[in-house]
Parts: sequence; structure tokens; C-alpha cells
Amino acid sequence: MQQTVDGVQRLAYLDRPEPVREDLLALAKPLAPAQAFRFAAPCAKSGCSHFDGVDCRLAKRIVQQLDAGVDEIPQCAIRDDCRWWNQEGAAACVRCPVISTHSDVASPQAEALRIAADPTSDVLDS
Repeated sequence: MQQTVDGVQRLAYLDRPEPVREDLLALAKPLAPAQAFRFAAPCAKSGCSHFDGVDCRLAKRIVQQLDAGVDEIPQCAIRDDCRWWNQEGAAACVRCPVISTHSDVASPQAEALRIAADPTSDVLDS
């Protein structure tokens, strides 16, 4: 679930992964579920426009372009299966709490995330 701390939207973690259910989605109201929750899914590899055949370019861009959101690696129930962790390590984990598909907060961090998430942009690739 998302929370705002000091004007920055951050992720609040669940103790364990939960399957998507209607009753869970209803907790987001009046917001759309994507505005309140972040959903984890296995890496789609070649089925994803961010995958370059070896790595997730989104994870690489996030690490290159976004400031860390926390000083310490947060507890995480999906770390063992997380593509970003396995590829980028702790550098991805300290940015994870500020990753969101929706932001009402205008900030340089939100703009950097928007650009990094655009798979058609080559601005951040190196």
C-alpha cells in the first residue's frame, strides 16, 4: 500500500504476499487499486518491453536515475523472487519504496520515474 511521508509517496509493505482478491481491491476505494497498491508479478522476460534479452532495463534505469527512497533495505516478502533484487541488488531495494504507477505529487523524482518507465525512451540507456 502507498503512504505519503514528508510529501513523498512511499510503499508500505505487507507482511506477506497476498493474491489479488475482490475484498482486497475494495480496500482501495475511492481510489483505483493501482493508486493504493503496487502489485508484484513474475518477470515476463521477452513478453515485456523493458527486457533486453538479458536484463530488465527498467530496473537498470531506476537505479541509474532515481534517488534512494530509504537509507536501509526494507523488509520484503518477495525479495527471493524479485527480478530487480537479483539483477541490481541493494541499489534497487532502496529505491523500491518510491516506485509507483500513479503519483499525485509533482516532483523531480516523479518525473525521473516517468521517463525511466517509458520503454521507448533511450535517454537513460548507457
